[in-house]
Formats: sequence, C-alpha cells, structure tokens
Amino acid sequence: MEVHFDGHCFGCGPLNKDGLQLKFEPGPDGSVAEYKVPERFQSWAGMIHGGIAALMLDEAVGWAAWHAGHPGVTGRLQVSYRRPLKLGERVRIIGKVDHVRRTLVYVSAFIENRDDHSRVADATATLMEVKTVVDPAVGR
Repeated sequence: MEVHFDGHCFGCGPLNKDGLQLKFEPGPDGSVAEYKVPERFQSWAGMIHGGIAALMLDEAVGWAAWHAGHPGVTGRLQVSYRRPLKLGERVRIIGKVDHVRRTLVYVSAFIENRDDHSRVADATATLMEVKTVVDPAVGR
C-alpha cells in the first residue's frame, strides 16, 4: 500500500481551509501540536464534538509514527474521554510511539489543557506502516 500527502488532509492539511490544520513538531516527549478549538466544531453548547477530539488524537498518533520514521495508516484507535473540551480552550496534543513490531506501530496520545495540564482525552492506536509519498510543493 502507498499513500500520498497532498496537503488536503482534514486534520493536518495546510491547504484544507475547512480542516484543523494541526502542525505537529517532534520533541523530547513525542510529537506535539498546540491548538485553540474554534467555535465551528461545536457539539453541545460550549463544547466541541467528540469526533473532533478523536481526530486530534488520530493525527497525534500518525505524526508520532511519522517523526519516528514509521509512517503508517491507523488500523485501530481507542479513545477515552476524560472531560469535555471547551470551545476556545487552548490545548496541547501529544503522541508518542510505544513500540514497533514488524510493520505494526503501537502509539499512544493525549490531549491536555495547555495551562493547567488537565487531561481531556487519551488514546492508544495501532498503525500499519506504509510507503508514503509527499507532494514536494506541500512539504512536511
């Protein structure tokens, strides 16, 4: 299997104006992105839809695998919600590779408040390593 990054990913694509446009950077704790949740992702009054939080976690595990040299596609994502994520809340999204076995990459991630570090949600995932092609005009 081969996948192509063309910049239009809903979670991280810089060319997708309707998406989250998350930008993950490698760091000592794993791959990290900071984000302020816009109102357009509202579910119940004052909070975001849980699917958006799951998307953030899916991006975190994917970028953690990418930064560790094991790009892949998500085969399983198990999410645990700890509390609602408020609209306008500033968060950090962190993913890290736990271990690799053949072509399977086992990854974990969490979302926390940027200021008080309270946990919003966490996830574990299994990714399948794939050949990845990046459009040179987009980079990453």
